[in-house]
Amino acid sequence: MEQIVVRALVVDDTVVYRKIVTDILQSIEGVEVVASASNGKSALQKIHELSPDIVTLDLEMPVMDGLQTLEALKDSPAGNRPGVIMLSAFTTEGANATVKALELGAFDFILKPASGDIQKNVESLRQELGLKIRACMRSRQVRSLLQGLPNRLAVRSETQTRRIPPAPVAPSGTISPLRKKPQVVTIGISTGGPQALTKILPLIPGDFPIPILIVQHMPPMFTKSLADDLNRRCPMQVYEAQHDQPIVPGAIYIAPGGKQMKAHLQQDKYCIKITDDPPENSCKPAVDYLFRSVAHAYDGQAIAVVMTGMGSDGTLGCRLLKRAGATIITQNEATCTVYGMPRMPAEEGLSDYILPLMEIPTKIVQMTQHKVYA
Repeated sequence: MEQIVVRALVVDDTVVYRKIVTDILQSIEGVEVVASASNGKSALQKIHELSPDIVTLDLEMPVMDGLQTLEALKDSPAGNRPGVIMLSAFTTEGANATVKALELGAFDFILKPASGDIQKNVESLRQELGLKIRACMRSRQVRSLLQGLPNRLAVRSETQTRRIPPAPVAPSGTISPLRKKPQVVTIGISTGGPQALTKILPLIPGDFPIPILIVQHMPPMFTKSLADDLNRRCPMQVYEAQHDQPIVPGAIYIAPGGKQMKAHLQQDKYCIKITDDPPENSCKPAVDYLFRSVAHAYDGQAIAVVMTGMGSDGTLGCRLLKRAGATIITQNEATCTVYGMPRMPAEEGLSDYILPLMEIPTKIVQMTQHKVYA
């Protein structure tokens, strides 16, 4: 069987880093580096000439930086647009720029290693790049199929992906009588998350009657940048959550990177607890950690949403929430950047609703109205 070769373009303004990233990519089985570029203007020309599958893109460059390059790529036809993996500095400025890059359509990002050990840095980059490239190519293959047959495959995403017979899905406008009235919405999301959250959270009104708790897989500083950016866009107040912060209606709380976040009932009032507990599913913050706490603190009076992302973080939490009486919503395959995290809850029959991205906020708002429970 002929091996599929992933064609890569390396874009960085420093000769040393172009060489490091090129050597790393060449060492990954199935990856061929077709060219490199020192700025975005040169990169756009080589993308047009060579049609690479993957571009590794630095943020800070002369002539045309990474964000300007992504803006220019937005005008390209979807079929001709490469998957872009950003290489970001672990700084506040780097975090702010990376969040913008993800919102502009970058597939994912990798932090430039900053330890003093060159060999460890190279190995860390190799592992991260290999993982992201494989995920990006799987995503592009799925999206190519979906673009070719949008209607038929959209239906398939909502029905045939469930290999285990699911619980009955309630008719539109109602919920299953076994589900409890929600007092909180909790969301788990990863790869593709910033762009998805930027699309749906601004659609939720400022007088939304319950709080929203979110785990987005991101490192420290990056979750603060995401929260600040969303706060500028959303009618609701958006916070990077803090320890002992009260959980109030009409507010959105994003778990801080590098920490675990849970909901806690304390003297009849709900508050956030931020801990340094170990990673779960190799994630910190972890969706399962938050979902588990919501199942206990809110006794299942919750809507849990699992959205685009790699891996299976959130599935165990969904099982607990479902058992407690919560309603589970998963994003459908057709609208996910990566159909990983929502897949398992859907296939296990845990999902009450499997919805396209832009239908999720409408369903959430609808389910918080009293008439739904009449």
